Amino acid sequence: MYEDNAAAAPTVQQLTFDLAGEEYGVDILSVREIRGWSRVTRIPQTPAYVLGVLNLRGAIVPVMDLRLRFGLERESYGDSTVVIIVAVRERLFGIVVDAVSDVVDIEPAAIKPVPDMGVIVDTRYLKGLATHAERMVMLLDVEKLMRPEDVETLDAALTDVRDVEVAA
Repeated sequence: MYEDNAAAAPTVQQLTFDLAGEEYGVDILSVREIRGWSRVTRIPQTPAYVLGVLNLRGAIVPVMDLRLRFGLERESYGDSTVVIIVAVRERLFGIVVDAVSDVVDIEPAAIKPVPDMGVIVDTRYLKGLATHAERMVMLLDVEKLMRPEDVETLDAALTDVRDVEVAA
């Protein structure tokens, strides 16, 4: 009887997307919206990977280019480029990816720990690797994408922008 319960363990749903020819996944429960690429408002003195902010139904949402966050070369944005809006601790931010693929169910037992790659590859943004339909999917830890100091910098910059708008 216990074996049946173990076999019925819930799967983890991941929204998969393409970035620089590799497949990544993000927990579907953290995804709030998927939008086509649209221009953002640049905020001064933010990290290079933070492209700016967009107004999402009254909420100001910072947007980062995941390629730049991972130290990859920036690509021009095309028709398949999307912004995935994710929520981390009640805070929204967008991540720009090359294309969205699919929503897949992954068995928790199929998720393997990220191997230690030394200093060659920065794996701190990954929470595991999984094989799905003979493809390797790197599972993102969205909570680690935006560092606390980046959030503080953005909050300060956005406060300055709001103060200027009010004063004008």
